[in-house]
Amino acid sequence: MKIDMSGLNMLAGWHTAGDIIMMEQMPIFGGYTGGVEETAICDVATMIASFAIFNCDIHLDGPIHIRWGTTTSRETLQIAAHAAMALDANTDLLLANQYYTLAGPCTEMCLLETAAQAITDTASGREMLSGTASSKGVSQDRTTGMEARMMGEAASATCGMEIETVNEILDQLIPRYENNFINAPVGKKYQDCYDVESATPSDEYLRVYDDVLNILSECGLEF
Repeated sequence: MKIDMSGLNMLAGWHTAGDIIMMEQMPIFGGYTGGVEETAICDVATMIASFAIFNCDIHLDGPIHIRWGTTTSRETLQIAAHAAMALDANTDLLLANQYYTLAGPCTEMCLLETAAQAITDTASGREMLSGTASSKGVSQDRTTGMEARMMGEAASATCGMEIETVNEILDQLIPRYENNFINAPVGKKYQDCYDVESATPSDEYLRVYDDVLNILSECGLEF
């Protein structure tokens, strides 16, 4: 929770210009902050600091798993959920969350990861969802609009659900992909699963998407 003078100078300049400021921090589960509980405490503290010390307008979160480099692991979802619910219950701050899946586009795993986080974020009170950076956001051309579509549809379907029901859905959903982390499918590049000229998904990706909707329905999510 440190910031240098160059960062403070930028913040001062942005405030003077009347900009809307979104601050981002991504606590690392398994790093210096330790386990789930410690990382959640760090997460809450840095969110509060972003508003109280740096006067941001929106805070963009994203707990990251130190081994997998994703926001969609069981542990990082738990951290993000508890941190968001704590602040949502006690403040009116605007909270967002980033999406980093391990799997790449045009795969069931990528869409399942995205849906699990969207369900978690919606149920825990986040106002904004920012994603999806498929393939951990580090592989060129491996992110598409279909992942964002899944994020939106899963979030909409979760609205108004009781926490107990959400947990039951997640208990069925997360095991469907977490055992594949070590051999996550790389998927396809944008130009290989989209028509580049019309910016529309391929028939193959539409079939994958529909298959995942069916899986989510089996888990209890109603579309």
